Amino acid sequence: MALISFMEFFRLIVMTLALGYIFSAFMPQQLFGQRGVYHLLRAQAQGFDWDALKYAAIITAPAVVLHELSHKFVALAFGLNAEFFASYWGLGLGVFLKMVGAPFIIFVPGYVNIPYDTNILISGMIALAGPLINLFLWLGSGLYIRFFKLNRKQMILAYLTKRINMFLFIFNMLPFGFFDGAKVFKALAYFISFF
Repeated sequence: MALISFMEFFRLIVMTLALGYIFSAFMPQQLFGQRGVYHLLRAQAQGFDWDALKYAAIITAPAVVLHELSHKFVALAFGLNAEFFASYWGLGLGVFLKMVGAPFIIFVPGYVNIPYDTNILISGMIALAGPLINLFLWLGSGLYIRFFKLNRKQMILAYLTKRINMFLFIFNMLPFGFFDGAKVFKALAYFISFF
């Protein structure tokens, strides 16, 4: 059995492109070097900016893709069937909000489907895997900024990577609703009830 099926790979590509488009408006002009203002004005006139999409995908996709794949791989390690799905409805909402210039953008890019009857403790560990990846990327990019001499573009990319992973870690660890944090805290409460 392959770790990632062809369909899952296709979904990851779709999700990456959608994330790049959704967050392309948030890329600072410093990423474009000397082309700066001219490049941004030309891209706005043409209606699409491939460079902004590229940088947005480089920053956001690893955070989200690694988050989702960590859920899948931990589930597989427990011997469970697990499959990644792109949330086409959620991605479509994000694309729509970006297109209409919404002041905030909220959406669900994807999810991993595991069996409904999974043990509560195992479900909690699977849920924790995603935010832990974001925590690692958040702290890792912070250390990278602190201990390495970076040029301006590298500093901006590392800083934005730090920020997106900080947000994803905190957001996903909220202990209610469908967030990973709800499953983690439910598993923790179940575990504590044995003592």
